Amino acid sequence: MGEKVVAGGFDLSDRERHREKLRQCLDAFVRLLKEKRFERPKNLMGLEIELNLAGSDGAPKMMNAQVLERIASGDFQMELGQCNLEVNIVPHRLHGRVLDQLSEELRTGLAYADRKAGEVSAGLVMIGILPTLGAHDLVSANLSRADRYRLLNDEMVAARGEHFTIDIAGVERLTCTSASIAPEAACTSVQLHLQVTPSRFAAVWNAAQAIAAVQIAVGANSPFLFGRELWRESRPPLFVQSTDTRPPEFTAQGVRPRTWFGERWIDSAQDLFEENLRYFPPLLPVSGDEDPQKVLDDGGTPELSELTLHNGTIYRWNRPVYAVSGGVPHLRVENRVLPAGPTVTDVIANTALYYGLVRALAEQPRPVWTRLPFEVATDNFDVACRDGIEASLRWPRPGRSGALARVSAVQLVQEELLPLAAAGLDAWGVEPADRDRYLGVIAERCCRRVNGASWQAATYHRAMATGLARDEALAAMTRRYCALMRTGEPVHAWPVGVGD
Repeated sequence: MGEKVVAGGFDLSDRERHREKLRQCLDAFVRLLKEKRFERPKNLMGLEIELNLAGSDGAPKMMNAQVLERIASGDFQMELGQCNLEVNIVPHRLHGRVLDQLSEELRTGLAYADRKAGEVSAGLVMIGILPTLGAHDLVSANLSRADRYRLLNDEMVAARGEHFTIDIAGVERLTCTSASIAPEAACTSVQLHLQVTPSRFAAVWNAAQAIAAVQIAVGANSPFLFGRELWRESRPPLFVQSTDTRPPEFTAQGVRPRTWFGERWIDSAQDLFEENLRYFPPLLPVSGDEDPQKVLDDGGTPELSELTLHNGTIYRWNRPVYAVSGGVPHLRVENRVLPAGPTVTDVIANTALYYGLVRALAEQPRPVWTRLPFEVATDNFDVACRDGIEASLRWPRPGRSGALARVSAVQLVQEELLPLAAAGLDAWGVEPADRDRYLGVIAERCCRRVNGASWQAATYHRAMATGLARDEALAAMTRRYCALMRTGEPVHAWPVGVGD
């Protein structure tokens, strides 16, 4: 339904009808769970990457419509800003040489798309936030020309009732305001999907939440926004603030933001969909004619379009997904934690770490989330976003009931989580050659304490030391990043500096 949203306002009856349809959808979803109608496990995973468009000077290019017209492939789609697009990889079974297969498909697809973008003097950039973006680039006039984005912007602006405020204090501090949600378009991410049965959903989601901080620590790639050096992974605070429909009074009352880590471990996928309806008013009250209970009574599978549309406007870092394929419903956990880039190899290494850890942690006899308070997991996430690969996290100590210890993210990954990830990939049936190659990339990042964010910051400061002004240094760093990205060498092997 999200693809079919068309411009136009909503009246009171639209909102009342939509709220009732959401309740009907939730009742039908609960019935599907009780009647065990969901698809059996196929160990399927999916991958999406959001991309930036930039010119040879490193500056953003607002031309996704022109680039997509030349690419002419359903694998590439429009995203929120005109400087963004997204590539979708068809689902794969987590088995055998799947990691190398994904790598090859991505390299081939991205190289083709990059050539096509070059026909209009643009290029693809895999990076969490394009360092050369300015606040003047991300305004409502540069939202993608699709009705659903314009309507979403209008509804979020109306819900807030005033300008959006961006205030992030990191290495430097950035404060600015926006009359639209366009600053959200600065955030480009990798989304990892895992299809799971209802009985395994809670364990997988809880595991994904527990390791979100680790994903950020080793994968951070977004240290700059609007010319300021902020957090090592600045996407999460930017996403929270650029989509925050709460006026300050609602924030003071404890109303939850639409970009949300959550507040508790769960027992069922039902918990998350119920929270979505309980805490968040619908932004896009578009209702269809489907009667989900009648569809179920007739032996069919309801699309639950209103529920899925509403779910898509709540930006959890690990999002529940309901979908229907071939007339059979299934559930997915969508992991939205990681930034894009720096290279295909880095993306696949991050992918290997995630799927390996989720499998291993979800199957532990004494799961980590029974020993890790949720508020500690939340704090870990914030610390990792601020400090990246230098983060120090709190984690349960092996062999001691309930005891938490503060440990560097690098040490935690090296000593405990990489072996778990390897065991998890073995459990999926991933070939040892793939397992060792891509987890080896994570190991090297930890050994050298280098990820995309640390490389960007070091290269920027070296450029500044040569006498370049701030904007010139950011542009030079971005151009060097793009050149090294295209070599395919993982970021831990990149030389620091802007080169010749």
